[in-house]
Amino acid sequence: MNDWNIQSRAHACQACGGEFADKQRYHTVLSDERSDYIRLDVCEKCWAEQYAEGARDRKGFISCWQGVYEAPPAAPPDPIQRDTAESLLRKLIELNDPQYAAASYILAVMLERKRQLRVKEQFKRDGRRVFVYEQPKTFDLFTIPDPDLQLDQLDEVQSQVAHLLEHGLNPPADAGPDATEPVAAPEPAAEEDAEVPASAAEESSEAGPIPASR
Repeated sequence: MNDWNIQSRAHACQACGGEFADKQRYHTVLSDERSDYIRLDVCEKCWAEQYAEGARDRKGFISCWQGVYEAPPAAPPDPIQRDTAESLLRKLIELNDPQYAAASYILAVMLERKRQLRVKEQFKRDGRRVFVYEQPKTFDLFTIPDPDLQLDQLDEVQSQVAHLLEHGLNPPADAGPDATEPVAAPEPAAEEDAEVPASAAEESSEAGPIPASR
């Protein structure tokens, strides 16, 4: 099972193949195929004819929602040399190395607090909470499990995140964790098992403390 996952929004209906027009409404279905999480984007006609009735009864169904397609603008050249939190998160998910599981979760929470990601859905799989984040500009979905961090693990993970943000995944030989500024210390959640609503990302536009457990 690939626990970490990024899935881009389709630019055409994945049922009939028709290209989406700018501002056209579409439907997204997220399902668990055991080997991976599968995203399906379909036009309103295909949704009504093939998916609307009984969609939630389909095997592996997780969630569905409606969106409005926005034609992507031409990508400008990237002037940023060092990693941003989002670019680093994408690299870690693509790498899919378990040693970066906690760092990926912390990066996702940081981006949520800054409103650069928003929680679209959350569910439990094999006893673990899994968060589905959406990037509001690209509509990419990030599927990230909660590593259930303990307080005595936070300092190490924060140092790892700060080091990765400063030096990337392939730091120079003389670079070490001490060369970076520390990430602000998180505060533990009031309740260990408290659920995080999908609107949590909209409560504040300022980055806040990172919880040990959501």
